[in-house]
Amino acid sequence: MARTMRLKPQLVCWFRPGRQDSCWLVVLIEVMASKSNDSSQVKACLCPDEEPENVKPRNDGASRAEVEPVKTEDSGCGHSCSSTCGASCTAAVRRRRVEGRERPREEAGACCPLQDLKRLPQCRPPLGELRFGRAHTVLVDVRLVPQRFVAQDGRDVWSSNVVKMPCSPSSSMVKSGWTGSGPVERWKVISKHLGALSSRSEADVADVQKAIMKYNPKYEKQWLFDSLASFVKVIPKEDNYLPSLFPKMAALALKLPEHVKKAIPLLSAGRTAAVTLSQVQISCLLANAFFCTFPHRNACGAHTEYWGLPSINFTSLFGKTSQRKRQKLRAIMQYFKEVTDSPPRGLVTFERRCLSNAELPDWTSSKKKLLQLHVTSQGSIEDDGVGMLQVDFAASLVGGGVLNSGLLQEEILFLIHPELIVSRLFTERLGDNECLIITGCQKFSIYSGFGDRFEWVGPCVDSVGRDEWFRLQRQIVAMDALHFKHPSEQYDVRKVQRELNKAYCGFKKVGAGEPDVATGKWGCGAFNGEPQLKALIQLMAAAEAGRGLAFFTFRDEKTKRDVEQMYKLLVREDVTVGQLYALIQDYCRLRTHGGSGVDLLQFITLRSSRSQL
Repeated sequence: MARTMRLKPQLVCWFRPGRQDSCWLVVLIEVMASKSNDSSQVKACLCPDEEPENVKPRNDGASRAEVEPVKTEDSGCGHSCSSTCGASCTAAVRRRRVEGRERPREEAGACCPLQDLKRLPQCRPPLGELRFGRAHTVLVDVRLVPQRFVAQDGRDVWSSNVVKMPCSPSSSMVKSGWTGSGPVERWKVISKHLGALSSRSEADVADVQKAIMKYNPKYEKQWLFDSLASFVKVIPKEDNYLPSLFPKMAALALKLPEHVKKAIPLLSAGRTAAVTLSQVQISCLLANAFFCTFPHRNACGAHTEYWGLPSINFTSLFGKTSQRKRQKLRAIMQYFKEVTDSPPRGLVTFERRCLSNAELPDWTSSKKKLLQLHVTSQGSIEDDGVGMLQVDFAASLVGGGVLNSGLLQEEILFLIHPELIVSRLFTERLGDNECLIITGCQKFSIYSGFGDRFEWVGPCVDSVGRDEWFRLQRQIVAMDALHFKHPSEQYDVRKVQRELNKAYCGFKKVGAGEPDVATGKWGCGAFNGEPQLKALIQLMAAAEAGRGLAFFTFRDEKTKRDVEQMYKLLVREDVTVGQLYALIQDYCRLRTHGGSGVDLLQFITLRSSRSQL
């Protein structure tokens, strides 16, 4: 039974006896005062038996840890303790030195330079021979790669576990007219109207709309093309390449039976599997998505056939106009311009990874130590993390709102690397123990801004090299964080464990020589995650997976300082992943019982001052 101890009018503490020293703090420090809380009072509550700072503990032998004061401003990361801690907390921070494991003070806990982290191609994971198997579908003839990228022969399959293709004879529609009505092959109707469009030297939005509605007649009064029309209007006449591009795109879409001959399996929930396509195949599939040819992918809802997959046809992007959609279309149309002018020559692999419970770590008993960390408020994951495993802050339906109005980190990644959009064609909703890893996608655009300030800047010449499978050496992992309606929900230990397992699934190595991770405020912002907690979760998962971490805060200086300070304290104390997990559990209990006055950095700092990490 917890007992209450009232120290000051501002502070109420609950203690639970019987753990470690005399009375061990477990659950609550509620700071009732204003923002100018006396941090020394908080420390007094957390550390009632703290010795005076000028008293050095007696060393009773080599097995005992020696505790002595440390100056936090000489940290190796260039920042002092966060101002939320207060001067007295900063002065109280101590570190242990165990004989035989001492490091120079200026190096202890220091974050590393970005160049110290591993990247491709300097580290080269062994690939082996490119081949198809039960869990790996390759849509090109592997015998001809890289000299030629020819479609692998196959047969049409019309079933619920593969992509139902527009060119399948099983795809039909009811066509009515003066000659009578009845089912006809939908591809014949598509071929007729896109063929007419492709034969023209120029076409406008009205021509595109007319063709699309011919094989989607049931949506004639529902679908709008306002955004596409307004986009074309705002482009200066001298820069407007769209009239000549629309016919080229129609011709590309009609090559689908030639470019994709083998059934594309769905990357279904609960199963690890991969699909490798050529970049030309991807461009052809995306051209069909633009012209809204994919059958059974327009209806949405819990009882529709493809409710567990994202949308793929571009109808929602063409609808109600907005500045966001116009900028999105600039990026997407730049992609189509480049692939129709000069078809890319390479492969891209999409791998759904699903971990069983037996493959997930036991976080409570992990002995792994924290690995290298670089924290910066400058730069970006996609630019400064080239060659590293880049984290896509994904939605469970990959791509999020890329084909609608969304413009967060994931949508921007999909816009500057449009080949990612094809993953929406075959990737089911991600589960708690799953992620999607994409290797080989090309960057086609440069951008600036975020959200409403997002702006397409211009084309990008991608200079990244290729691996033995002729994939660009760019690896992106889509992993979805939990969306908390209220921030307090994230302090449920079960949800912390879910996020740890999700991050570990994304970071897990499959062999030696894999790169380190480039990430940032995953699950924060619109998802209401707390940056300090999310940083530690990713740091723990990376340590368990054997990878270093580059953490980009996107101009958030406070988060940069906080993460640096937490890392320094934890490394100085030689904390294991298991010990850090126990510490986070304690903090979650504190927050669950209303202790909102102490943030995670402050909690770790005060625990460090008693060597309780």
